Amino acid sequence: MMLSRVADSVFWVGRYLERADNTARFAEVNHHLAIDLPDAAPEQWEPLVAVMGDLAWFHAHYDGPIRENVLRFLTLDEAYPNSILSCVRALRENARSVREVLILEVWEEINRLYWTLSRRQGQMPPMEDTPAFMSRIREACHLISGYMSDTVSRTTAWQFFQLGRFLERADKTSRLLDVKYFMLLPSAGDVGSPYDTLQWAAVLRSASAYQMYRKSKGRIEPERVVEYLLFDPMFPRSVRFCLTQVVELLHRISNTALSGYSNPAERLAGLLQSRFTYTTVGEVLLSGMHEFLDSLQADLNAVGSAIFDTYFAIQPAAGGPDGPSGQ
Repeated sequence: MMLSRVADSVFWVGRYLERADNTARFAEVNHHLAIDLPDAAPEQWEPLVAVMGDLAWFHAHYDGPIRENVLRFLTLDEAYPNSILSCVRALRENARSVREVLILEVWEEINRLYWTLSRRQGQMPPMEDTPAFMSRIREACHLISGYMSDTVSRTTAWQFFQLGRFLERADKTSRLLDVKYFMLLPSAGDVGSPYDTLQWAAVLRSASAYQMYRKSKGRIEPERVVEYLLFDPMFPRSVRFCLTQVVELLHRISNTALSGYSNPAERLAGLLQSRFTYTTVGEVLLSGMHEFLDSLQADLNAVGSAIFDTYFAIQPAAGGPDGPSGQ
């Protein structure tokens, strides 16, 4: 039996680790895209903020979506709760509280990443060093994840860690597609152009999907990219793959058969997985991409809330101040 406090912390270790990795990858890919774009094309930095879902927060604290502002906002802004620094700080605090379920190497790598970021005191490296800086952050995240995957026993703690990672990954993939699908192209005339191909290649790279997509699908076409990132059952960053993992992990945690459900989290995750198993990309595009992804994000939030209520919320003890008196 695992304490709800421990399960909660390990779950958020997984989520914050995945969030930091995704944000670093988005920033690195967008930096390269800005260099590769034609001279007349505007740099696409505001969509990067929109992917995080925090445009209002950004505009309240920064003058405009220029490269320097966006990179600092996403990376080293101590006040912004979803910056890489803030995520790594929260990752470290959650890991500190559950060091008994982590191996020493995991804690050391988390601590090393935190101090690497905090010692910069909000100062970004020169623009030419940005890709290497983001790559170092990503490598640290992958090293932590690799230690967890290769050296930690498949106990309930490891299952909650994976649950947090895959739920966060599904959310970020859906947000990336939602924003990019509507904000990347400045005009309909760019569809099918080299500019268009550059943009969609950047979408794939932002999900670490470029090489696997090209091997599986070949030519870069928007509909195929959407299908791959949403519905591919084998690619580990597609929404469908992530949802399958979430469902399986929830059932392992509760030790119940996949054919049914034993709590609201399993029920909601199972319904969402079924939706992705039987929906086609044509149906999504016909009914509206934004509407579909907006509904998906609401459903993912509902699954997250159900996980909290089922496993992390502290219930009053029977006979206690808020429970039945037994009189």
